[in-house]
Amino acid sequence: MHSVAGQESSPSRRRPRQLSSSSSSLASAPKRPKHADAGMASAKARGKLPEVVDLTEKPSAFQPHAGAKKLVIKNLRRPGNRDAQIEQYYARTEKDLDEGLGAIFAGCKPAVPLERLYRGVEDVCRKGNAEKVYRMLMKRVEKHLQSVVLPRIGKAGDVPEVDVLRNVLAEWKTWNTQTILIRSTFSYLDRTYLLREALPSINDMTISHFRRMLFSPSQCGGRSLENDVIGGVCVLVEYDRRGSTSMDGELLKDSIMMLYVQGVYTKYFEPVMIKTSKAYFEEFGTSWSASGLKEYIAACEKLLAREASRCMAYNLDSTTERLLMELAHRILINDYSEKLLNEGSLANLMGDKDLKSMKGLYDLLQLSGLQKKLKKPWVDYVRKTGAAIISDKEHGDDMVIRLLELRRSLDLMIRDAFGRDEDFLWGMREAFGGFMNDRTVAACWDTGTSKIGEMTAKHIDMLLRGGLKTLSKSLLSDAQDRATAEKEGQASTGDEDAELDRQLDNSLELFRFIEGKDAFEAFYKKDLARRLLMGRSASQDAERNMLTKLRGECGSNFTHNLEQMFKDQELAKDEMEAYKQHCQNTDEGKPPVDLHVMILSAAAWPTYPDIRLNLPDEVATQIERFDKHYKGKHTGRVLTWKHSLAHCSVKAVFPKGSKELLVSAFQAVVLLMFNGTGGPLTYEQLSTGTGLTGGELERTLQSLACGKARVLTKHPKGRDVKKTDTFTFNATFTDPKYRVKINQIQLKETKEENKATHERITQDRRFETQAAIVRIMKSRKTMGHAELVAEVINLTKKRGSVEPAAIKKEIESLIEKDYIEREGNAYTYLA
Repeated sequence: MHSVAGQESSPSRRRPRQLSSSSSSLASAPKRPKHADAGMASAKARGKLPEVVDLTEKPSAFQPHAGAKKLVIKNLRRPGNRDAQIEQYYARTEKDLDEGLGAIFAGCKPAVPLERLYRGVEDVCRKGNAEKVYRMLMKRVEKHLQSVVLPRIGKAGDVPEVDVLRNVLAEWKTWNTQTILIRSTFSYLDRTYLLREALPSINDMTISHFRRMLFSPSQCGGRSLENDVIGGVCVLVEYDRRGSTSMDGELLKDSIMMLYVQGVYTKYFEPVMIKTSKAYFEEFGTSWSASGLKEYIAACEKLLAREASRCMAYNLDSTTERLLMELAHRILINDYSEKLLNEGSLANLMGDKDLKSMKGLYDLLQLSGLQKKLKKPWVDYVRKTGAAIISDKEHGDDMVIRLLELRRSLDLMIRDAFGRDEDFLWGMREAFGGFMNDRTVAACWDTGTSKIGEMTAKHIDMLLRGGLKTLSKSLLSDAQDRATAEKEGQASTGDEDAELDRQLDNSLELFRFIEGKDAFEAFYKKDLARRLLMGRSASQDAERNMLTKLRGECGSNFTHNLEQMFKDQELAKDEMEAYKQHCQNTDEGKPPVDLHVMILSAAAWPTYPDIRLNLPDEVATQIERFDKHYKGKHTGRVLTWKHSLAHCSVKAVFPKGSKELLVSAFQAVVLLMFNGTGGPLTYEQLSTGTGLTGGELERTLQSLACGKARVLTKHPKGRDVKKTDTFTFNATFTDPKYRVKINQIQLKETKEENKATHERITQDRRFETQAAIVRIMKSRKTMGHAELVAEVINLTKKRGSVEPAAIKKEIESLIEKDYIEREGNAYTYLA
């Protein structure tokens, strides 16, 4: 039995076993090691050690004893004495815990080590006094908060809310530190009794007690701590909104976290925050409503961005952020929607091409679902601006450029400000179609034809003659456009041909809006002929590409004559090859003049005036020779020579060097008049010798004597040519280039000629309308008036819209010509 007592007396084994097993008995643990040590010391003092007998093994010399056995127990304790000692231990432990809590609350280190306090809590709980310990702990916590912390928070009396909040936060941080020590000391209680009884944990209990101290109905110094704490947080938010130097970001962030932890954020703080924010937003809207729309948009954007960043920076709840944003949207956007959608203010922003403000406005309206209401003022602006451009006769030559610039600015606004919203794209197209076909502003010379059709054709002519260099940078595609085109596989970035193709597409967009396409066709045909005959096309590929676009847009009937013009070019090349081969095979030999003739179909090409010209004998001979060859090859055909379209190359010998002059036929005939003459020639002499008269001779002399390359000298000097002027060969002419091109001064189209063209278009439209009526009536025999009008409109819509009144007029004309007759409200075909 001595061996058993010796094992129990080992401190190094007994204590760990208490830590690892929660079911170990605490009855004999405090004193048994001490008594065991004392027994051993007493035996040693008597000079002998207690005998140790191994009862687990059988000794080799063991002799069974048949007599009576004797068991000796030393140092036997009396039960009464042991229980008294245990009670003293528990009483001392409870006292140590109480003193330890007092030290923790005082911010001092407990006199008893925390490990010993932890063991004490465990021992007391094992004895069955866990509830007593828990109640003691809650009592001490409540007492400390009410008697120490609460007076300390409010001891300053009537202080600002932010200072009260700062005191509360300081006490809260201290309380958190103290709570950590309390939880560590009483963790056994937390893990056993509280868990088993489903009671609040020590952490929850300490938080709830602190919360009750702050947010209970009790008063501190005549003031409510709840109002001071919540009010202090809202004051800090107000400081941040107004940019006050009193703003303390760390205090605000920590305070909001405190409200989260205490579980009062939603119940106490959020409603007050929303209420104060509502007042702030209303004040903000009132103060900024008197400013301009641009300033108001910028201010609202800035405010909303700050509100969102504040919620993020100070960890406001997502619900709070949503409520704040909804409140701001309702007050600043919905309540001021009339200001945001004011047509006058919007027109100024769009006129200034203020993409930033328009994007801000669109984004603001989108937040409240009002962005669709922006469409009406948008469409009205496009319609009014476009109508003003078309009706501006003083700047008629720049009409298409201005329309394209308007379209470009609107496209950028849709792309960069409206997020490619298709409603605005369709609205813009609707507005363009409206003002471009409004006869009150788009008609020309009271003929009913569209001026925009003419100007669009001329703009495309400028593009196909001069390429991209004729455009301003504002019309060219930007990097984003090119990147999109490259992504879609349309062209590579920086491709000039692709950019020219995009510009032609932009012009074609205007063409699509035009209902009267016959005006466009007439002027496009006229300009195309000039480009083909004079070799002025910047790109043949672009010419054919444009023709393909027109065929796809309007059909083959629209482009039939245009395609024939290209075919005539190809046939002319073949004809000239055959003529040159014929010349080589005859005895006449190589002609002295390299003649190139273009044979044009009269039906496909525009009509040109016949101007008499006295050609040099060499040229006249070659023309007769070609005429004879062609008529022999094509029986029945007649050639009419248009010298006004001819051009040639003339070699000129000047004292300072020979030059090759690229000139028109008119210019060449005038220059040849100076061969062999040393003196001046009068205006009359030049007119008689060349056969040119009037304006043609004046423009030709002006180009040779008053232009950039002055190969003739006019006497007297001046820009205008008069019949009294004389001209001499300019012996001092010089130019760094060998080949010198002398441009013919083009006669600017007069108003009378332009009017005549439009009247011819109107006349053609009348004939087409009559032809459509006859075609329909011939197939249907009998039709009602309304049905016939609808059929005619449908049949002629690709050529241009025809008003019902004009159709009725042509019906009357056909009745007079006995093509049809009227019976009541129906028509019958006669012819």
